[in-house]
Amino acid sequence: MQELITVEQAERAVAILAMALPAAGLVIGGILGAVRRSLIRYTIVGLMCGLLGPAIWLLWRMYNGIVGTYGLDSVRGLLVNLVLFVGIGLVVGIGIGLVRRQARRGAGETASGSTE
Repeated sequence: MQELITVEQAERAVAILAMALPAAGLVIGGILGAVRRSLIRYTIVGLMCGLLGPAIWLLWRMYNGIVGTYGLDSVRGLLVNLVLFVGIGLVVGIGIGLVRRQARRGAGETASGSTE
């Protein structure tokens, strides 16, 4: 039985995304920033969103390394992937939460400082 998508095709697609998404994020963030008159802020947000491309590439490489070592059907490989991806998800989620909380504090201080 022939595969619908080969490993080489998937590797190529993920590599293209890893290279294209940061540039697309910069461009889209820059356009939105120019329209909303906050160029630096939106460009940084666009770049951060675009960095998901290289992050996906890195996760793909880690997944393939684990599957290559333990095999596709092994429980040990599944557990290693589970622990790794849950851990990464927790760290990213906590990091985003801290950044958002800090941004809210900064916005609150600016608003309260301007009313005095």
